[in-house]
Amino acid sequence: MERNIMVEVSVIAPVYNEEESVDALCEALHTSLERLGRSYEIVLVDDGSKDRTWEKLCANADRYPHIRVLQLRRNFGQTAAMSAGFHAAEGKVVITIDADLQNDPDDIGLLLEKFDDGADVVSGWRKYRKDPFINRRLPSMLANGLISKITGVALHDYGCTLKAYRREVVDRLHLYGEMHRFIPALASWIGADVVEVPVNHRARQFGTSKYGISRTFRVVLDLMTVKFLLRYSTHPIQMFGKVGAFFGIPGAGILGLLTLGNIVYFFHENPLAAYLVELSKRPMWVVAPFMLILFCIQFISMGLLAEIQIRTYHESQDKPIYVIKQTYTGKIG
Repeated sequence: MERNIMVEVSVIAPVYNEEESVDALCEALHTSLERLGRSYEIVLVDDGSKDRTWEKLCANADRYPHIRVLQLRRNFGQTAAMSAGFHAAEGKVVITIDADLQNDPDDIGLLLEKFDDGADVVSGWRKYRKDPFINRRLPSMLANGLISKITGVALHDYGCTLKAYRREVVDRLHLYGEMHRFIPALASWIGADVVEVPVNHRARQFGTSKYGISRTFRVVLDLMTVKFLLRYSTHPIQMFGKVGAFFGIPGAGILGLLTLGNIVYFFHENPLAAYLVELSKRPMWVVAPFMLILFCIQFISMGLLAEIQIRTYHESQDKPIYVIKQTYTGKIG
């Protein structure tokens, strides 16, 4: 896909049922970006909204020349909407921002300053977050600590949407599930320099949050996927083999010990050998080692199948995770 290399900055905002905030969002983005003095575009992705969001997006595209809007056929989720924006964006630097105005568009300049210093990914940190502690900030703190520990990329705020990416980093990313929050870790895996900068966070002015504790389980599952991709994506047999060994080594050890005990007892009836012979007559001690060895064989077989499957990993299929219904660039776009 050829891109307009004259555009320096692309700002992407996934939008879902935000009819109350769309006008203020577009005005704030336009004002902040004009002040920077760089060429820019604003890509707003309507993720299957059920209210008047699309109509308001189109009206703002008519009002501001740098706005393009995309409408997805249904609600595919924030990761898919962000991926659609990445594919449509043309700028050398791609910036993502929430549409609910809790992120401050004026902070875009801070992110760009870090790029001028050589960073590849700049992640916003909502240091003084204006959200309830129990159901928003506390789960976020725990999740950020867990993600930092598992991925090896220490950030205070993985959940902050306000982030900036160098174009060549974005072009190498393939997003699925809830993967958008793990982009800094995925980018670090391909060698990108990731830095974090404190940004302003504002109290919600319109609507209600689309996030909550219920998303935690899905985030944990996706975190397992990220860990697999970061460490075992090119050799899954290493992971499945380790799990298999966890079962197989004790199973083989127990089976070998019981067998040795019977052999020793055949030649010399000492107490330890007699005890092992007695254990070998109990069904549990006969079945357990064979079950453990069977589990080992199953996991190693899964690893071998994964090694084959990895050759047809979904990136090679070039299958999108969203479907665009229409695109509108405005009457003066």
